[in-house]
Amino acid sequence: KVPVFLLLATAFFVGQEGSVLFLLTLASWFMALIVAFALRKTLLRGESTPFVMELPPYRLPTLWGLVLHTWLRVLEYAKKAGTIILAVSILVWAGITFPELPEERTEGFEAQRREIRLEAAEDMEDRIAEVDNAAAEAALNHSLAGRLGAALEPVTEAAGFDRRINIALIGGFAAKEVIVSTLGIAYSLGAVDSEEPESLRESLGADPAWNKPRAVALMFFVMLYAPCLATVAVIRRETGSWAWAGFSVICSTLLAFAVAVLARQIGSALL
Repeated sequence: KVPVFLLLATAFFVGQEGSVLFLLTLASWFMALIVAFALRKTLLRGESTPFVMELPPYRLPTLWGLVLHTWLRVLEYAKKAGTIILAVSILVWAGITFPELPEERTEGFEAQRREIRLEAAEDMEDRIAEVDNAAAEAALNHSLAGRLGAALEPVTEAAGFDRRINIALIGGFAAKEVIVSTLGIAYSLGAVDSEEPESLRESLGADPAWNKPRAVALMFFVMLYAPCLATVAVIRRETGSWAWAGFSVICSTLLAFAVAVLARQIGSALL
C-alpha cells in the first residue's frame, strides 16, 4: 500500500508528504481498533483468551544481522515482484490492450492525423495530441478491462473513481503494489510524446479529473479494502473456513467504499 500512498501524496500534497503518510498510519490504527471492537461485540463474543508472548532480550543489532535481514527482505520482494506483480501486470496489460479497435476506427484516427499534418498549422502538434488522446481513450473503452471498469463506474463514481482507477483496484486484489503499475499502464495509453514521457505522478497531477478529494478517497479505499490473495489464503488456512476468508474480502471492501465516499465528501468541502 505504501507505493500507492507515496504516489498520491507526492502528486497532490507537495511539501506535506510526511504528514499525509503519518496521518494515514494513525487512521489505519484507529480503524483497526474500531473494527476489532465491533467484531468483539458481535461475531466474536465470549470469554477473552489470555495472550502471553515471551519477548527475547533486546540487543544491539550486528552488522551481519542487519545485512542478512535486509537481503532476505529484498529477496522476498523481488520474488513477489517477479511472480505475482509481474503476472498481474501482464494480465492487466492484455486486458487493456485487447480487443483492439476495429480497423476502420483506427484508420479514421490516422486520417485525422494526416489531414492535420497537411494543413501545417501552428497548432499542429497540439491538435495531433488531441487526436492521439482520443484514440487512446477509444482503445481503452473498447478493451476488455475498459468495459469492466466502465461497468463498475455507476457504483464507484460516488467515491470519485473512474474506469482507470477501477481497473487498478481490481488488479490490487492480487497485490496492492499492482495498483501503481496498473495506473501506469492505463495512463501510458494517453501519452502523446514518446520522447518526453511524463511520470505517472505528473500525469495524475495534470489530469483535470484528479484532485485532492479523489486522491484522499483512493488512499482510504486502498488502506481498507480487501486483503491481497496471499493474505486471504492465510486466513483460509488459519481459520479452516472459506467463510471467514470471504468475510474478510467482502466486509473490508464495503467498509473501504463507505469510508472513501465519506472522505471524498468531506474532502470536497474542506480542500
